[in-house]
Formats: sequence, C-alpha cells, structure tokens
Amino acid sequence: MSRGRLATLLTTADEAVALVRDGDTVVSGGFVGAAHAEGLSAALERRFIRDAHPRDLTLVYAAGQGDGKLRGLNHLGYEGLLRRVIGGHWGLLPKIGKLALENKIEAYCFPQGVICHLLRDIAAGRPGCITHVGLGTFIDPLERGGRMNDVSPEDLIERIELSGKTWLFYKSFPIHIGLIRATAADPFGNLVMDEEAVLGELLPIAQAVRNCGGKVLAQVKRLLNEPAVPNRVRVPGILVDRIVVAEAGEHDQTFAEVDNAAYYSPQTMHDPATYLPPMPLDERRIIAARACDELALGAIANLGIGMPEGIARIASERNLLESVTLTVESGPIGGMPAGGLSFGAAVHPEAIIDQPSQFDFYDGGGLDFAALGAAEVDQHGNVNVSRFGPRLAGVGGFINISQNARRLVFCGTFTSDGLKVEIQSSGLSICREGRIRKFVEHVEQVSFSGNTARQRNQDVLFVTERAVFRLRSEGLELIEVAPGINIERDVIGQMSFRPIMKEVRTMPAHVFRAATI
Repeated sequence: MSRGRLATLLTTADEAVALVRDGDTVVSGGFVGAAHAEGLSAALERRFIRDAHPRDLTLVYAAGQGDGKLRGLNHLGYEGLLRRVIGGHWGLLPKIGKLALENKIEAYCFPQGVICHLLRDIAAGRPGCITHVGLGTFIDPLERGGRMNDVSPEDLIERIELSGKTWLFYKSFPIHIGLIRATAADPFGNLVMDEEAVLGELLPIAQAVRNCGGKVLAQVKRLLNEPAVPNRVRVPGILVDRIVVAEAGEHDQTFAEVDNAAYYSPQTMHDPATYLPPMPLDERRIIAARACDELALGAIANLGIGMPEGIARIASERNLLESVTLTVESGPIGGMPAGGLSFGAAVHPEAIIDQPSQFDFYDGGGLDFAALGAAEVDQHGNVNVSRFGPRLAGVGGFINISQNARRLVFCGTFTSDGLKVEIQSSGLSICREGRIRKFVEHVEQVSFSGNTARQRNQDVLFVTERAVFRLRSEGLELIEVAPGINIERDVIGQMSFRPIMKEVRTMPAHVFRAATI
C-alpha cells in the first residue's frame, strides 16, 4: 500500500523545527522521559546554537521532562531562546531553572493537572480553566500567582466567584507549535502509542495547536505499512503537520530504560517483574510501613516519587497489591509504579488512560489514599515541596493530588542531610541528627495549605521515622512516637514550634521489624 498522506508529512527533525518562529508558544508532551520527543528537542537546540534562532519562545509543559542534566527540555535552557516558561515540575530542568533564578526568563509553575486541562480548554476555544486546584497555595493570586521569580507579570491567574464559591481562573493563550511523540505513524499520518509507557496529553496538545492555527510536529519510532486499527489511533493524521522518524537513542522508553515491554503489556502468571525485594530495616522502611498501615483494602491510591515509593514494597510484602489499586498521575492504573527516571510508568498496568482524564478523576475526589513527600512542614500544617532557597522544584501533580485525596499521608524523615538512625530491640535511637530541620515555623513556599485541608475536612497525617502527627483544626498534633525516642530531646527539640500534645501513643511495634518473607 502507498504511504498516502504520510509521504507529504515525513521530514527530518532539523527541517521540522525550522517551522518554529521567533516569539512562538511551544508546548511539549511527555512525562520525565516517557513519551518525550527527544529528537525534536535536540534539533531545536542545534538550530539555536547554529542560527541564534528561534528566540523569545514561550515554553509550556505539564509534567517535567528531563533527566536533571542535559536531556529533555534541558535542550532548550538557553538565554535568548526562551522568554517565558509555564511548567508543572522544574526539578529535572536545572538549565531552565537557572535562567529563572537569574531573572533571565519569566517563570511560572502551574499544577500539572491544570495545564493538562487548560490545553483542552484552549483546544475548545474556551477562555480558560476554572478549578479549585491551587487555592491557598503559592499558585493562588493572593500569594504569588504561580510566579517563580520577580520579573514575571502577575496576570495569568485570577480569583473569581461562581455560585457563592471561590475558584481560580487560569487564562487561555494561543499555542503555535506542538512537540509530541508516538510509537508509529500509519499511511494516513495517524499516530498510535502501543509501545509507550504513557499517553500523556497528546491529543489535547494536537487539537489545541491545530485550532490555534499552529503546527504539530510528531516524533515516531517507526512507520506502518498498513492503516492502523481505528480505535488504536490516539492522534488522527488530520491534526499532524510533520512526522519525524527518531534516530537511535532518541526514542528510549524512559530516560532510565531503552525498552521495557512490561510498561505496556499485561501481566502474565508468575511474572518475576511483579515481585519486589523486601525493604531493608532502616528509616525508609519504618516510614513506608507506618504509612502503609493507612492503606485500606479496596483503596484507589497514588504514591508520590521518592520516600512514598517504599509503600508499594511494603504492600507487596503484606500481600496487599491485589487488594488495592495503585495509580500514577500520568495515566497508568494498576500494576506497580516505576521510580527514578522511569517514574510515570507502571509495570504491567491494568489500563493506561490519558493524563487529563486521570486528573479529572483525581480532582473530583476519586483517590481514596495518597502518600506524598514533604520537604518542609510548618505549625499550620502547610507543606513545601516546590522551592528551597536557590533551588526550584515546582509541584508537578502534587497540588492536584494533595488537595483532593480523601486520606493523605505525607512521608519523610524528621530531619535531613546527615541523619543516621539505629534500630534495636529496645526501639529507635538517633545516632546522628540531620543538619536540616523539616518542621519549621513557616514554610518557604506553600505547596499544600493546611487551612484549605481543614476547610475540606481532609484526613491528613505526617509520618516520620520517629513521630506521627495529625492535622487538627488548631494545628499539628503529635499522636505517636517511636519506642526509644525522647519526646523533648528528639522531637520537640528538633522542631521550630511546639505541636499540640494530648494522648501520645507508641508507634506500632511491627513497623520496626525486618521483613519476614
């Protein structure tokens, strides 16, 4: 069969990015390294180095796309190339983060789910996205309006009143270029995602760019000789302007793995990939084990990257994985979430839906349980995960998840940077205290609002290796301490405020035991 329309779309990456003009707004799809168009990002970098163009771009992305070094959107981290950046997570993009810290670009952090939904609103010609997500945090115009530095204008988000309630209104704007990735293109230019770990916000990007009169540039791994099965098509060819076949190394499954079929295939009986090794007995295990106690049978859950990842391993030890459903904000439902630079993927998921739809479910209260990290916690129950002095992390899906999960557990060591503990039969002892206090009088930036959580009657716990706190109407209450811990010396003495104390129990003994399997 002839390649039909595909023949008019095929081009090289360098030829495709020649369509990007000075001043364009460019939106990039992907999640960390999954489904990111690495070949197109690299080509845009080559063009700027060679020609000093395009210039003054506005870059928009929902999930962070980078390896913390040079790949992903780090290809675009040049002064002059970018004028404005609106992104969900900044921690993996140090080159762009440096530009923001030096006030060389306008920089904004919006919740990941909001950006996904805003793309759909732009595609539909609506004036913007109206949501409760972000109220009470640094995203709120009463705080910083999502601004990450002082050179960013303050007019991208508004507070509005509808039906007696306060909402945030994220304004629409035109998008000129879409950078997307798929597994393959058929002779009509239709795109399929059969071997991608996530679907992301692929279709909303293509529709938004097309309806704004822009150009959709798609990277694929290969070309199909026959038309794709219609219900496998994720982006119809009528929305695609250029198709580029990726070079070697530019279409890896994630930034950690070249290919892992477990991320897009169903589970088989006794598949070793579904079994996790037990966690060693250390502070991470204590935290994961205590947090796992809050995971009810039948729960639909989300586990954040880092410390909360251990909950899945404890759940595996307790044979709970068949009784709970783990989800990832990128779209996988069921299976085992991956970590590190493969975060966003899941081993043998039961389903993979698009990212905007996953956030529809999350924002509407679909999560029974969520466990997230916490870098700073203050006396009001506010949490900071987004900014620490000269380091910009951003929030990713943190605000969508933390504001809407029915039961929420923040996980983290009590102090950081050098903490060393020892677990004995008599309990926990602190061999060396961490140099950084995490329970502070006021967080540097409010990523989670304790006051908003109280208004929503949200059940919120803070789990550390030595103490557990619950969010109450009047502040943080210390409810549990580890055996062997001196409250005044090891807890109160390492905090910048005094928590509420009524009936303080001992943390369950089983969380201080090694795995028995």
